[in-house]
Amino acid sequence: MSKGTLFDKVWDIHTVGTLPSGLTQLFIGLHLIHEVTSPQAFAMLKERGLKVLFPARTIATVDHIVPTENQARPFVDSMAEQMIQALEKSCQENDITFYNIGSGNQGIVHVIAPELGLTQPGMTIACGDSHTSSHGAFGAIAFGIGTSQVRDVLASQTLSLSKLKVRKIEVNGKLKPGVYAKDVILHIIRTLGVKGGVGYAYEFAGTTFEQMNMEERMTVCNMAIEGGARCGYVNPDQITYAYLKNRDFAPEDVNWEQAVTWWESLRSNADAEYDDVVVFNAENIPPTITWGITPGQGIGVDEKIPTAAELLEEDRFIAEEAYSYMDLYPGQPIQGTKIDVCFIGSCTNGRISDLREAAKIAQGRQVAKGVKAFVVPGSERVKKEAEAEGLDKIFQAAGFEWREPGCSMCLAMNPDKLQGRQISASSSNRNFKGRQGSASGRTLLMSPAMVATAAIKGEVADVRELL
Repeated sequence: MSKGTLFDKVWDIHTVGTLPSGLTQLFIGLHLIHEVTSPQAFAMLKERGLKVLFPARTIATVDHIVPTENQARPFVDSMAEQMIQALEKSCQENDITFYNIGSGNQGIVHVIAPELGLTQPGMTIACGDSHTSSHGAFGAIAFGIGTSQVRDVLASQTLSLSKLKVRKIEVNGKLKPGVYAKDVILHIIRTLGVKGGVGYAYEFAGTTFEQMNMEERMTVCNMAIEGGARCGYVNPDQITYAYLKNRDFAPEDVNWEQAVTWWESLRSNADAEYDDVVVFNAENIPPTITWGITPGQGIGVDEKIPTAAELLEEDRFIAEEAYSYMDLYPGQPIQGTKIDVCFIGSCTNGRISDLREAAKIAQGRQVAKGVKAFVVPGSERVKKEAEAEGLDKIFQAAGFEWREPGCSMCLAMNPDKLQGRQISASSSNRNFKGRQGSASGRTLLMSPAMVATAAIKGEVADVRELL
């Protein structure tokens, strides 16, 4: 087993005890909730006559079901209105801080916690959402959990978990122009597979990650779960501390200095032992795009869709399914694939730096005829900052719709959905069948800049042509 890694240190610090089953009872420092997985959990507490043990350690927002065009209450969707009302009531009854629409701090849960400074190195973080791994960018150990586990954290502030192995994923070198953090994680998943990380925590290391800003690191950690890993993290450093300093919930004055000293001590030791190590060269990573129905079915934008013979035997069955569902054929270039909808946003790529990169492509250009393109900021703060920089004007002048914050088309639990067989260029994290709201809709994952390029061209195209 691993030894001396950040994962081992944080795990040991938060271990309450070992259960008879052999599982670790792990203390959870920060619990994030939203309107989808929490109502049932609160109901379970009531059934058992239990109260929230540490309400100050739980923070709530609303993101999955909120409409991004008209947010007037009550919502047009009665089910969505019921869900937000249930969350409002539960937070009020249990004295839980709730960042509701209009608070100035509402947004996608994995966007607002970092920007508020709630997410900090050395924490254990849990949320009823699989992409909680995003918070690992800060050197936290962050898990997505199910509804019954949301109940457990509310009631006990602990989770029972098996300790993971640790794989070090090292990426070294400088990324080429037109290659972004999204391309890095798509390339890693393409190489290691969607099941490659099962039973592991991924430690992202190497000079490439050391050069990334915090938002880029969040993009990579966000999709660790898509590679099968339970969590992913980056060791904290000066970039981490500079991002956190003066945030709403960051330590202050002497507490800040003490915190940084402690955070530094959590970094993986130089002689740390790992269960596995994989090394990549950043210069070999191209702008990457998915062609199939899993995030592991990715190729460089210059490549052709692989034939079954080019794939590992265990990947051929799902490839055959993908050819049929996506209406794409082996050997076909991915470039030139016509696009109907272009979506920029999500907890993967809805932060201010993502919008800036997409705006660089959109500026002075026009969305292709017949393409619906829209931009959804990840939070009210991101929206405010983008508007202060004039990014909204750039997008609107180019023909993009500028929306209110929310999860939007990433999972389509709101009015933003694909229709029929539409094909989407999306900066989100999953391209599963039906993921974006239509049982037959198709999704191609790519970076925000690549989505903007597809919107301008009306088809899959190489962002490097527009840089």
